[in-house]
Amino acid sequence: MLSEFRTFIAKGNVMDMAVGIIIGAAFTAIVSSLVGDLINPIIGLIIGGIDFSNMFMVLSDGGPYASLAEARDAGAAVFAYGSFIMAVINFLIIAFVVFMLVRYVNKIKDAAVRKDEAAPVDAPKGPSQEELLAEIRDLLKKQAGA
Repeated sequence: MLSEFRTFIAKGNVMDMAVGIIIGAAFTAIVSSLVGDLINPIIGLIIGGIDFSNMFMVLSDGGPYASLAEARDAGAAVFAYGSFIMAVINFLIIAFVVFMLVRYVNKIKDAAVRKDEAAPVDAPKGPSQEELLAEIRDLLKKQAGA
């Protein structure tokens, strides 16, 4: 059973998947920063300086809260739709970047396949037409003489 597990782990697909998960986790931090530090302020500026991360609605009884963090610290039930909007933006950006990466990798693979297909395959060399005709002539002469 241990040897089967080693074989499974050593397969390329499992290793590729592990590398992809690690890179994906690191990439998430980059995208979160991109959305939180660059995109959200631009969108907030366009819609009048509204900060998405601080958009919420208090669902339980409680006083007015200045921020989402303050409402959560007070234990109030909040509907944090701004955080959801940020998560959707994060997802769309990650999905777009992954799409572009897959598209680029597929283009590289297609170019490599086309290059391999374009390379002429050397056909096995056989006798020429004249050699075949001479062999047939010689065989016919032998049959006529026998």
